[in-house]
Amino acid sequence: MKKIVALISIALISLTAKAQEVNQGLKGAWFATSQFGYQQTKTADVKNTSLSVLPIVGTFVTPSVAIGAGFGYMNIKSDSDKGTAAKTDLIVIEPLARKYWNVAGSLYFFGQLAAPVITGKEKQSDLKVTQYGVSLSGGFDYFVTKNFSVEFSYDLANFTSTTLDPKTGEKTTVTNFGLAHVASVDPFYNSALGGSSPNLTSPLSFGFKFIF
Repeated sequence: MKKIVALISIALISLTAKAQEVNQGLKGAWFATSQFGYQQTKTADVKNTSLSVLPIVGTFVTPSVAIGAGFGYMNIKSDSDKGTAAKTDLIVIEPLARKYWNVAGSLYFFGQLAAPVITGKEKQSDLKVTQYGVSLSGGFDYFVTKNFSVEFSYDLANFTSTTLDPKTGEKTTVTNFGLAHVASVDPFYNSALGGSSPNLTSPLSFGFKFIF
């Protein structure tokens, strides 16, 4: 019994020491990660898809606070046997800040505040799309080594303002606020972009992070 207690104590001390080493060593370190999302719906011969890729680079300004920015791409598309009904290409710029808290060993909880800006055009109708938003999310980050971690996060609250500006006619602005990403999407927004309920901000994120 004493040997078991001793082994458990050594393991706990090792985990704590590793966590402290990782935490203290983060100040001044840079990190790179990427968010990826894909969704598809199909009704009869109509197929709607949404694809997003967002690489993120940042740096730790303290052992527990990081700042960074993402720069990525989104594609929202509606296809059928008759051809492409809607195709939207968007550029995403997302500055962000994170605060980390140690949970146990190499497991950390983090809160993230981001301000995504999304702009582009629906090519079939020449519809300009612009979105400004603020998103608060929380997640967990597990450091497998001091240079590699696995992270998971979920939207806690978000606010977006999306402007759809057609080549002819009046502009439409869709304002959306949600807690835990429960806000619904305006029907006009869906039909204009022709995607799989195309929220321009993803509620769920999973990825790998490299620290250097």
